Amino acid sequence: MVGLRRASTWLLVVLVVTATTIANGSRTTPKEDTAAAPTGALENAASTVTNATKSAASAVKEKTKNAASAVTEKTKEAASTVTEKTKDAASAIKNVAAGPKAAKGSAAAGPTGAKGSAAAGPTGAKGSGGSLDVVALGAKGDGKTDDSAAFTSAWEKACAAGGTITVPKGDYLVNSLMLKGPCKGPITMELNGNMKAPTTFDQAKKHCGWIEIMKVADFTLNGNGAIFDGQGAAAWKANDCAKTGKCNNLPINIRFTGLTNAKIIGITSTNSKLFHINIHGCNNMTLQDIGIDAPPESLNTDGIHIGRSNGVNLIGAKIKTGDDCVSIGHGTQNLVIENVECGPGHGISIGSLGKYPNEEPLKGVVVRKCIIKNTDNGVRIKTWPGSPPGIASNILFEDITMDNVTTPILIDQEYCPHGKCKAGVPSKVKLSDVTFKNIKGTSASKIAVKIICSKGCPCTNIALTDINLVSSGKEGPAVSACANMKPVVSGKVVPAACTEVAKSDAKSDE
Repeated sequence: MVGLRRASTWLLVVLVVTATTIANGSRTTPKEDTAAAPTGALENAASTVTNATKSAASAVKEKTKNAASAVTEKTKEAASTVTEKTKDAASAIKNVAAGPKAAKGSAAAGPTGAKGSAAAGPTGAKGSGGSLDVVALGAKGDGKTDDSAAFTSAWEKACAAGGTITVPKGDYLVNSLMLKGPCKGPITMELNGNMKAPTTFDQAKKHCGWIEIMKVADFTLNGNGAIFDGQGAAAWKANDCAKTGKCNNLPINIRFTGLTNAKIIGITSTNSKLFHINIHGCNNMTLQDIGIDAPPESLNTDGIHIGRSNGVNLIGAKIKTGDDCVSIGHGTQNLVIENVECGPGHGISIGSLGKYPNEEPLKGVVVRKCIIKNTDNGVRIKTWPGSPPGIASNILFEDITMDNVTTPILIDQEYCPHGKCKAGVPSKVKLSDVTFKNIKGTSASKIAVKIICSKGCPCTNIALTDINLVSSGKEGPAVSACANMKPVVSGKVVPAACTEVAKSDAKSDE
């Protein structure tokens, strides 16, 4: 503003001087030039005024620009100062709120509180931006203290907003966990420690899980090699499945029920008291890099059981157990099993089917690129005689290697474990569009291929393509035995299809 005033004053002085010059010039002009003088003088004066005005305007513009620039710089400096003061004030307020000895996770802890706590702000649960540490919530991870409460607390907080539950290295003893939705956002569980079950067990609860995760959408379990140890040795001794066929009152290691868009990656279940992993009523679920480990004497410890689920993918697993490596129940649709190593165990099985009324159709099952070694069966389908009506269709077993497997290929529609069935009454489960393709290796029994279809509800379109199975035993060359069916054969098939009549052979497993 000071520069502007000086420019205006300078302009005024120029105008006054110019006007004075013009006036003086008019009085000294000769008489003969009197008529022309005013015109020339005026033109000169006008030119002078114009030039002076331009110079003055230019000066004013330059001064104004300089003044504006100065104001802008001062404004920036002032704004910067205000910002720094605001930050300092905010920091001071936080420090006062936190206190020098605020407990981690306490309300007073502010930004240093437990991840996922309300006070944590930006580092809170997913949906509020962070994770919940079970140790910060009271878990010990010493393998002796019951850490169930800390895990339950972490789940409740994460479920309320969505978030990540972190489990640091350690051994976490939990009595039982029911982690239930629906939840208000995606949940991720990052396991870096192992889970440990109590050795005692409650036989009063049927079909229960030691750890159950239910009714959750967008759930991810990153195991990072974590072990779920069921400590089932004592339970196996009390298991009377072999005598009664009733053993569902023992806890399943991990039970997933009603999950949608779930990923289970990098976990191992060991020594489960009953099934290791049970998947029920789930949609769009992937299991990857799964380990199952239990001795052959662990009765009814199916590795992974899948039922009433759609769009499940099991990609990569190593399974050693006392029952089926993978069992597939009714209502399963669009299932893919790939790159599974199975054995010891009872193979990869569809069924048993037809045990209960109103079972849902099973269709769209693919089992491929698997290795089955030292098992009682290879790939098989089993249905109960005298069953209610049912359907199993569109099934493919492909690119499977057998190593010393008893009965590598098996369809048994007279399945009758423990002798408790309606023997002689045909199964009403309809099998159709079943293909065994590119299956090779060694059979521990003379009968390498055994297909027994129902008399009352015949199988249709059962295909054998590119089969090469040889006997590894002392009974002679491998053979193929069939009953109540004629397969569709293509490619090279060894042993030759259906050269003997198959007879029922009840098993003691379920």
